[in-house]
Amino acid sequence: MHSQEPAAASEPRAADGVEPGAPEYPAHWEADVVLRDGSTARIRPIRPDDADALQRFHTRQSPESIYLRFFAPLERLPDRDLHRFTHVDHSDRVALVLLLGDDIVAVGRFDRLGGGDAEVAFNVLDDVQGKGLGSVLLEHLAAAGRELGVRRFVADVLPQNTRMVRVFSDAGYDVDQALDDGVLAVSFTIRPTDRSLAVLAEREQRAEALSMAGLLDPGAVLVYGAGPDGVRFGERLRATIEGGHYAGTVRCVGLPGGPATLADVADAGPFDLALVAAPAVGVPAMLGDLAGLGVHGVVLYSGGFTTATHEGRVTQRVLVRAAREAGLRLVGPHSFGLVTGGANGHLNATTSQRRLREGTVGLFCQSGAAGLAMVTGAADRDLGVSSFLSAGHRVDVSGNDTMQFWLADERTRVSALRFESIGNPRKFSRVARRLSEKGPVITMIAGTTGQLNPPGHAVRISREPRRALDELMRQAGVISAETIPELLDLATLFSEQPLPAGRRVLVLTNSGTQAAVIAELLGGGGLQVAGTPTALVPTAGPDAYREVIDAALAREDWDAAIVAYVPILDDVGSAVGPEIARLAERSGRTTVACVFGSAGLTPELATAQVRVPGFSTVEAATHALVQAARYQDWRSADRGRRVDPDDIDRRRAKELVQAELADLPRGLTKRLSPERAAELLATHGLQKWREITVKDADGAVTAAEELGWPVALKTSDEVLRHRADLGGVRLDLSNPAELREAFAQSEARVRAMVGRGTTFDVQSMAPTGAACVVRATEDELYGPIISAGLGGDAVELLGDVSYRVPPLTDVDALEMIRSLRASARLFGHRGLPALDIAALTDAIGRVSILKDELAEVTSITLNPVLVSETGAAILGASVDVGHPARGDAARRVLP
Repeated sequence: MHSQEPAAASEPRAADGVEPGAPEYPAHWEADVVLRDGSTARIRPIRPDDADALQRFHTRQSPESIYLRFFAPLERLPDRDLHRFTHVDHSDRVALVLLLGDDIVAVGRFDRLGGGDAEVAFNVLDDVQGKGLGSVLLEHLAAAGRELGVRRFVADVLPQNTRMVRVFSDAGYDVDQALDDGVLAVSFTIRPTDRSLAVLAEREQRAEALSMAGLLDPGAVLVYGAGPDGVRFGERLRATIEGGHYAGTVRCVGLPGGPATLADVADAGPFDLALVAAPAVGVPAMLGDLAGLGVHGVVLYSGGFTTATHEGRVTQRVLVRAAREAGLRLVGPHSFGLVTGGANGHLNATTSQRRLREGTVGLFCQSGAAGLAMVTGAADRDLGVSSFLSAGHRVDVSGNDTMQFWLADERTRVSALRFESIGNPRKFSRVARRLSEKGPVITMIAGTTGQLNPPGHAVRISREPRRALDELMRQAGVISAETIPELLDLATLFSEQPLPAGRRVLVLTNSGTQAAVIAELLGGGGLQVAGTPTALVPTAGPDAYREVIDAALAREDWDAAIVAYVPILDDVGSAVGPEIARLAERSGRTTVACVFGSAGLTPELATAQVRVPGFSTVEAATHALVQAARYQDWRSADRGRRVDPDDIDRRRAKELVQAELADLPRGLTKRLSPERAAELLATHGLQKWREITVKDADGAVTAAEELGWPVALKTSDEVLRHRADLGGVRLDLSNPAELREAFAQSEARVRAMVGRGTTFDVQSMAPTGAACVVRATEDELYGPIISAGLGGDAVELLGDVSYRVPPLTDVDALEMIRSLRASARLFGHRGLPALDIAALTDAIGRVSILKDELAEVTSITLNPVLVSETGAAILGASVDVGHPARGDAARRVLP
């Protein structure tokens, strides 16, 4: 591929390597990425001071690669070309470099051609081809192109350059090819499609899972301790590993009786995993040495790394940059460690000596306190664990990375995660949804906000309420727990029992009161008792239970069972337990037990084939069944199709926002004029009803005559224009006299309240209906987030608002409405007619596309959207814009 752009004239450099008057550097295009082989690399825009590195990159290329790129032999880049390649404006000419350490190993660029087209070119160093560098560069170039308004990439490729053509087609784009005069002309639209998004997600998952394999499936382990505390950690880790059944190689450095330096074990490698406890000041430099020993992953138990710069202290930013430059994945600092099994047996790399039974549950947490509680609780329940990881301060490896590994891990069928906060909720939602389709995902989020900020954690703060996070979880099929014990109880149920096929629950106990409690709890959770609850006499023993269970095995009217036993006199629970296990084995249906003194997985509640989870209370057992039924509903539900109407004018929308930002300083936002906001909304099929702004009653009458009677009169004041009770809105004015009187009264009322005059808007009356509000905002934590609710003080004060993270499916948009507590008003309430839900869901979907695809749009508010029986009228709208603060989501990025 080649570019026909003429070389630029040479200009003097500034001392720091940046040209005087150079275009603003797009720092939000910088990203760390995981490559196909699990290693990490960095992508950033090219800079003028990259000239020497770019020349070295070129001279390392083979003659064949140079010919395929430039269509001619070229031993060295001429100075004028070197200057042109490294001096770009990040708008009409864009170039990204991919670095391993300090070396440029791949370059991708595009040059605008006009009409929404741009010519794209790639060059990947021969030594690293086959690692997916071209595909990840294409993702980031396309993201930059979409931000800048480019619609299509074109390229001229020699026919023998099949590798480059495959980069385009394998990315999921619909590629057009035409051979002309011995050159293959290639073109494709860069807007993401369902196929390209699926390809991206699959590539991201494979790469990130592979990058985690060195941590959660290691072959050889290095334990390193330095300093008094570090040596203590190292000795404890050595003891826990030796006390387990790990069969892989383990070498200890810095501990009593062993080698003192990493150089002393150079011949014993390579190692996959390093367990490190050492003073912070020496850790960043050590990471390069560990990489030299073949290490792929590091667990860092010690702390001392700051979130802000302090003299003499090492920052977390320096630590993670050192790990990325070394190509390592880093767990910690302040990690409690990990536990994993695999080909080399059970590895306990925590400071807890409790042994975990190998099984199918993946466990994740952040803090050491939570880690100890999870490991201890899992051991107490005899929960079967596939892997456990504590991310500590989560500077690199996070819950998202761990879930990516579990997606590929055949041993993990249930995922349980405990968070203090979620660093990237948008990615969490996407990954968790895929993982939920594989098996249950259970989360427990500490605190009340979902944004705890413990010491040493760098947490972005959201302006959205906790409900936004809860609904994001529900959207992804995630099951929520309130406490760590509940989290582990649910994991025990899901790991040992099948999902209920229906909502009918068999209830058996020896307490009449307990039976009544269970029945009420089931009803409150949306389940139903199969037949009537069976309450045996308080002194009932195994024979009585056996008789009832035999009768139940002959019935087909139940889908799950909850069996409880209370030792009123003699405790014969050890004899009742096997009968419950027999019910589970013979029926093959979901069974839970509440036998006094038999919590977790116990021998009494087991057969050779089945283990029945025991719960400490019937409330916990019933709640677990309710959660299992809800998860089964989510698995079987239609999740719909991604909202993507074919009448959106994306080109015009991009032109509009870019024109508005032309003279706006970065970091500021501006409110679009009503006319420009309406024009932008119209590009996405959102038609705002026309309104005319007036200053006096005569102007109002003239406007009404133009629009047609009857009309509404609304103050332009942002607060009062939605407050009919305060005189800011007057409706159904059908003649000039009514309008003049309403204008005089409203003007006086507004002046009395705000101390000044205001203009008014006149608008035609819309059909009668329910007022709704649809918003889209750019949140620091969530990125784009969509919300919807009914209008009015009562709804707003009670927080009856639903939230979703785009992209949305049609089902997501509908569920946003159904999840509102006041939604009955829309579906028909107390004899009122049902309103046009389809029109409202269509508006929500279109707003989500506009906000998701145009990062320049910082907020959208449609208020009110008046939903009638035959449509949804957008009567008010405001749109704010600013320079993008985030990169496009359709690209692979590490935190």
